[in-house]
Amino acid sequence: MQEDKILLKSWLNSCHNSYKLIVGIFVMLSVLLISGCANQEAAYQDQYSDSTVINKLESQYLVWKNTPYRYGGMTVKGSDCSGLVMNTFKTHFATQLPRTTAQQAKIGDKVDELVAGDLVFFKTGRGENGLHVGIYYKDGMFLHVSTSRGVEFASLEGGYWKNNYWMSRRVI
Repeated sequence: MQEDKILLKSWLNSCHNSYKLIVGIFVMLSVLLISGCANQEAAYQDQYSDSTVINKLESQYLVWKNTPYRYGGMTVKGSDCSGLVMNTFKTHFATQLPRTTAQQAKIGDKVDELVAGDLVFFKTGRGENGLHVGIYYKDGMFLHVSTSRGVEFASLEGGYWKNNYWMSRRVI
C-alpha cells in the first residue's frame, strides 16, 4: 500500500512536470508566432510607408521621365497610362496589376484620403477607352503619362484633372 502511494505520487509528479513542459512549449511557440507576425507586419509597413513609396515613385520617374505616350505601350520607349502603372507596381511593389485602366479600376479598395501609391482614376472620354489612371505621389501630385508631355507629375488640383477626377483605389 505504501509502495502504491509512492508510485502514484511519482506518477503524478511526472504528469505535472509533463504538463508544465507542454504549457511552456505552448507559451514559447505562441510568443514566437506573435513576434514573427509583428516582424512581418513591421516589414510590410516599412515596405509600404509613405516615404518608401514616394522614393520608389521618384525612382520610377527618373527612369521613365523621357518616355512619350504610346497607346498600348508598356516600356520606356513608349507607354500608355495603364502600362506605366502596371510596370511601376510590378517593378517596385512586387504587385501584378491588370493591363487596362478599366480592369485596374475594379481592384483594391476605394479610398477618399489619398496616400502615396494609391491609384487615381479620371474619366477623360467615353466608355472604357475614356479612362485615365495615375499613381498618387504626395502633396496633391500624381505620376502619369500625359498624351502630350509623356511621363510626368501633375497636380490633382489642376483644372483638367480636378474636373475629370473619378475615384481612387488602394492596391498596396
